[in-house]
Amino acid sequence: MTDAEYRKQPGITRTELWRIRESPEKFRWYQEHPEEPTPALVFGAAVHKILLESESFGSEFAISPEVDRRTKDGKAAYNTFLAASTGKSILTAPDYEKAVEMTRRALETPFVKKLLSGEHEKAYYWTDELTGESCKCRVDCLTYVDDKPVIVDYKTTSDASTDAFMRSAINYGYDFQAAMYSEGVKKATGQKPIFVFIAQEKIAPYAVNILQADDIMVKRGHDLFRELIGIYHECKQTDNWYGYLGAYNMINTLALPAWLAKDVE
Repeated sequence: MTDAEYRKQPGITRTELWRIRESPEKFRWYQEHPEEPTPALVFGAAVHKILLESESFGSEFAISPEVDRRTKDGKAAYNTFLAASTGKSILTAPDYEKAVEMTRRALETPFVKKLLSGEHEKAYYWTDELTGESCKCRVDCLTYVDDKPVIVDYKTTSDASTDAFMRSAINYGYDFQAAMYSEGVKKATGQKPIFVFIAQEKIAPYAVNILQADDIMVKRGHDLFRELIGIYHECKQTDNWYGYLGAYNMINTLALPAWLAKDVE
């Protein structure tokens, strides 16, 4: 199943639920006005594809020719390339070479091949018991170690050191992702999975870190999941996709942060 095919299947995703935390209004807007992927997102998706599903890379990505598009011949060659690449994500040749090198370095890292030895890009679908909402996730890899399911998620990042990646996890909701994906896999397998991140830097030497989400991190993510899917369910039930003023249109109080308010008091 391609990413496009997966997106067409019913169910709320981790990415969509994470966006609702900004406001239901923004969530609804982005659902109705999907954004074009940025070059950074295209590159990250390309590395994923080469690492996890290299055999089908050409069906979803195209490498742009290195031509001078300021010239007549260069423009013609590029337009011919675009016509032949309809529906595919475009990657520059230098970015493709970088993605290949990142993949090579990742697979040379201890434990990575073993962690990625399971089934890649498998989709899971389930119904949330408390809200009745349909949910889905697509796991980079599900591997079994000593008969224990291990969800493996590959991330590209600017800094894969443990402390820096933890900050990224909090900022981008990786704990929420770990909890939601674990819920989907547990529903399907009947077993509570382990969740492991493979984090790789996007700048040479493309250093790799392997990090297992501990129980406290997953618990915090579960709390976030319950909060956000609750908001989503309520908004669907009431058809009230409210903004910053909240569900009841209340004016917010602009207060100083506690550490600064202490100086005033």
